[in-house]
Amino acid sequence: MPDADAAAPSPEEVWAVSRGIATAVAPSGGLTDVQVSVLHAVTLALTDVDVDYRDLDPLGPADLARVLAPHGAEYRQRIVHHMVLGELVLRPIPADVADRVEAFALALGTDDDFVRVARRYAQGAFGLAWVDLRRSGFAERWDASAPSVYAQEGFVDPFEDHAPDPALEARWQAFADLPEGTLGRSVFEMYEGRGFKLPGNPGGAPGLLAQHDFVHVLADYGTNLEGELETFALIGRADPDPKGFAWLATMIGLFETGYVARAGFFQTDVSDHHLQGDRVADAVRRGKAVATGFGTDLISVDFHAFAARELDDVRAAIALPPKSRDAIAAGSVGVFALEGMTAEQREFNIARRSRA
Repeated sequence: MPDADAAAPSPEEVWAVSRGIATAVAPSGGLTDVQVSVLHAVTLALTDVDVDYRDLDPLGPADLARVLAPHGAEYRQRIVHHMVLGELVLRPIPADVADRVEAFALALGTDDDFVRVARRYAQGAFGLAWVDLRRSGFAERWDASAPSVYAQEGFVDPFEDHAPDPALEARWQAFADLPEGTLGRSVFEMYEGRGFKLPGNPGGAPGLLAQHDFVHVLADYGTNLEGELETFALIGRADPDPKGFAWLATMIGLFETGYVARAGFFQTDVSDHHLQGDRVADAVRRGKAVATGFGTDLISVDFHAFAARELDDVRAAIALPPKSRDAIAAGSVGVFALEGMTAEQREFNIARRSRA
């Protein structure tokens, strides 16, 4: 089902909502540079309203609830998720910020699982938070919505290891025989150029998690940490169910703040900041367009049925718009660009080219 409340809010409403979000997530010293960057970029990408988050008057929970009263529960829940996003980039999350976000969520009539996850982080209960995140965002939903091609895997959640599946591996291997420029051939070339094992192989990613690799190719995002954040931001917002936010929450915990130690093939890397506001915001914008125009969780799509179709044809089918100029200017590169690979992937790719 496409997004509800798809009509653009008025500029006055955008400013009021921004005031509420800033009030909810600001630490005692004011919003951090990362918070300002991310919240500004997301607001601009989704609404075309340029809000200076450093200079906003406070707006309390009751007042924000009045502003958002005409909107449905899902719309209000997504506003709360923007608050949680503003929380999750903090390390540590101050207890008073977690308390304020919870107060705003209650005022908006939103009993949201991710508010509780952020509170766990604020309390230092990272293990419990990861359990909550998996339960509320993954295991609760995607066991029932997995594409039929992965039904035999005995799905628990997308990060769990699975038994070898030669038939599944053969289906992915068959992508090599498709014409250039098709989705399947492009995904196979992405795997081959990075030395990735195919799903179904003992060393490959679980098939359901590998769904996101189709999105890497369609959205034209790299596979380094910045590219992973873009990809999962798009996937999370493309899901008509707000629980899709779990993808972005998990990846921020892995790559930006270290709240999540490991999730399947992905491991914590907080050696540098990987969250770039303009790039993630544009991915959220593109995901919203998919949610509005296609209305289907991308993780549940049987991309094998699209494998023989041209990339632009599939992009049109799922209502995926191109990247913005701002995202490209901020460094968002294509899936086959060396700059979009990790050091290990780049080294493999260069060595492979030299042998060709």
